[in-house]
Amino acid sequence: MDTIKSFKGYGKVDPAEEAAFRKKTRKRLIILLVSVLVLVVIIVGAAAGTILHNNNNSKSSSKPPSSATSSAAALKAVCKVTQYPDSCYSSISALNLKNTTDPEELFRISLRVVMDSIQSLSSTLAAKKNTTTAKKALEVCQIVLDDALDRLNDTLSSMEASGEAGQKKNKILSLTKLDDLKTWLSTTITDQETCVDALGELNATALIGDSMNKPAQHASNSLSIVAKILGVLAKFDVPGNRRLLGIGHTAGHGFPEWVSSGDRRLLQEANPTPDVTVAKDGTGDCTTIGEAVGKIPKKGINRFVIYVKAGEYMENNILDKSMWNVMIYGDGKDKTIVSGNLNIIDGTLTFSTATFAAVGKGFMAKDMAFKNTAGAEKHQAVAFRSGSDFSVFYRCNFDAFQDTLYAHSNRQFYRECDITGTIDFMFGNAAVVFQNCNIQPRQPLANQFVTITAQGRKDPNQNTGISIQKCTISALGEVNAPVYLGRPWKDFSTTVIMQSNIEAIVKPLGWIEWVSGVEPPSTILYAEYENTGPGAALEGRVKWAGYRVPFTAEQASKFSVESFIQGSTWLPATNVVFDSTL
Repeated sequence: MDTIKSFKGYGKVDPAEEAAFRKKTRKRLIILLVSVLVLVVIIVGAAAGTILHNNNNSKSSSKPPSSATSSAAALKAVCKVTQYPDSCYSSISALNLKNTTDPEELFRISLRVVMDSIQSLSSTLAAKKNTTTAKKALEVCQIVLDDALDRLNDTLSSMEASGEAGQKKNKILSLTKLDDLKTWLSTTITDQETCVDALGELNATALIGDSMNKPAQHASNSLSIVAKILGVLAKFDVPGNRRLLGIGHTAGHGFPEWVSSGDRRLLQEANPTPDVTVAKDGTGDCTTIGEAVGKIPKKGINRFVIYVKAGEYMENNILDKSMWNVMIYGDGKDKTIVSGNLNIIDGTLTFSTATFAAVGKGFMAKDMAFKNTAGAEKHQAVAFRSGSDFSVFYRCNFDAFQDTLYAHSNRQFYRECDITGTIDFMFGNAAVVFQNCNIQPRQPLANQFVTITAQGRKDPNQNTGISIQKCTISALGEVNAPVYLGRPWKDFSTTVIMQSNIEAIVKPLGWIEWVSGVEPPSTILYAEYENTGPGAALEGRVKWAGYRVPFTAEQASKFSVESFIQGSTWLPATNVVFDSTL
């Protein structure tokens, strides 16, 4: 792998152009900062000014001061930053029985609004499940909406912090906690979008009509409040919105404070002592992975380790949202193989085709291969799907054709993995970093082209995207079809490839539209930074408004492990080597 100092000049920009771009960027940042500060002043001032006015009036009137006016002013200011201010104001004010002006409390109420609307939608769809040919899609909807409700409960729970004994609970918002809130709300939006996608695969979106609009708008509103209000209040330490000091604080041995000492010792071992051993020849505790999965405790706090001995295991497994802190490892990515062949052509929806799926938080996989052998002619056929927050994949192989690796949601990290496929074979809407991986396009069907990535960011405030750093992009065998780095799947798709070696297999255009001949919206963010190799030259790249050239070191750093997935606060506990910055 080339170092930063050995780059041969691909992607370099004229110094004068870069200086002009930096000046323009600084100007935009200053305008944005001033706008945000003005907004904070409006929120705080609206509440404080109205209360002061009411207090002054109360001195000359027998009427008690009213909080309704101040509450309305504060709520309007908060909702002004959202994508749907009218629905934000009407829905929150209906539940704001105490007429609070506290932005944090208004955010809590907004979460209640989201939960109520998703529960209502889920009940509506459940009632239709047995009366339609789209039953499989509604089953996917039931799974993801249930997951969304679980994430919302996590979001509410994370805002609870106990004060001194006998005192009222305090609300404490650290920047780290805000990252959690943004991640889980981003996942809530992704879950809803997954339901729509599943129905779309069966041409059955008419079943939901516009009933998805309210839950989607409410979730977007809550995410906007986190991203644009609570984040600013935390950074500027506005009174009444204290933030914890020591962001990224670790306990002993460089691990986050939430990792127990026993777990730290376990994770530092090269080959952890397993709780369950799987062996096809009967020399372990189980002969199938599915049997071992059945032994995983629900919402376990301690790491549960599954060791899978060498062999090919023909089975499909799902580790649902209740299976926390599971680690599965094998004897090597060419020796321990999990294999399946579910696919969309034979009647399984994309979401459900995964040979292996992990949803519960803290999942880890090491030294294993996950395959879907359905083949190119079966179209969508997923080898692995992850919706696990803080999931890590080390020295793994993901092998399939179309839609190989579904990085569905939450924060994920892949190191020294092999990923092979044809169309959109690295896709989803997680906040995901691939580091030191081998990304290998393979020959598709006749008249098809290859797209490596398809990123699915739907909302401007989601903290999601695909970051590919220090990887190698090269062909798996002979590939005669056109190969592109990716295509934008949704309106705010975000993909950055940096410091990677790109072989000549990639077309000079680099990227391709989702719909042929239709330029993607300017709201996408696609970029390349300091890549090397014959396929990395930028001169012939697309001219989309959302393709960012030049892309500076400052901009690229936002997609590093430390910045993009807050890796420095949780990856040390996994005992997996990683580069935190550029």
